[in-house]
Amino acid sequence: MIEEDLVNVRPFAYAMSLIDGKWKVLILFWLWKKEILRYGELKRALGTITHKMLSGQLKELEKDDLVIRKEYPQVPPKVEYKLSQKGQTLMPVLQTLCTWGTDHMDDK
Repeated sequence: MIEEDLVNVRPFAYAMSLIDGKWKVLILFWLWKKEILRYGELKRALGTITHKMLSGQLKELEKDDLVIRKEYPQVPPKVEYKLSQKGQTLMPVLQTLCTWGTDHMDDK
């Protein structure tokens, strides 16, 4: 029996599929730190992200129940984003990544 047969990669692959790419983890990070952000605030926090990319990433995060989108019926439209309960459960993972980064960023 090959060792690979003993490893269940599915949970890891599932988790990574929800946060893959450059922007999703950064979006989650900013929503974790600021709790609620309007679309424009999030775009400014992320810097070089395009409107198309941010819009698409937010839609995917919302579809995967990691982010909640709240739209207010006013002109101009006001839209806020926050972490869902499921998204909140990812924050210990982000905290661990932040701690690891702090511990190792001077290793260069």
